[in-house]
Amino acid sequence: MKHLALLRGINVGGKAVLPMKELAAIFAAAGASSVMTFIQSGNVVFEAADAESVAARVTTEIALIYSYPGRIVLRGADELRKAYAGNPFAKAGAPVETLHVYFLADWPDAAAVNGLDPERSPGDSFVFKGREIFLHLPNGMARTKLTNAYFDSKLKTVSTARNWKTVGKLVEMVS
Repeated sequence: MKHLALLRGINVGGKAVLPMKELAAIFAAAGASSVMTFIQSGNVVFEAADAESVAARVTTEIALIYSYPGRIVLRGADELRKAYAGNPFAKAGAPVETLHVYFLADWPDAAAVNGLDPERSPGDSFVFKGREIFLHLPNGMARTKLTNAYFDSKLKTVSTARNWKTVGKLVEMVS
């Protein structure tokens, strides 16, 4: 079964540098097969009977070798395709360059979701759906107040963002 591992915060601004060739080797050593990476931001498509076990081993190995916490968000191929098909902003025709998604590691509490402030970042919009937060950011990701830190603190989980073009490519890779 194909899975997607989304690593948070690697190779961003010269911090937490982890070459993709080395990351692929770590996944293979952890029991994954058919390992493919996409761009330098920690997107790994792989096959494994037990993706959670592979991710746990990879996280441990990254911490040992790189002294980096190795936060990984997993999605199965079907979950990724469902998320891609369910983006309300894409369905409404928003420009692709304004679309992003936060993938959440865990299912947040409903009360926490209801406590999110829709007016936090004027001009920007978000929709919570499943374990994803779909974003429409007309002024760009760099200017929004809808950050990982905000969502992680409010929802008590780990999230990682991807732009919509990257998500589209990842869907192709798991198909």
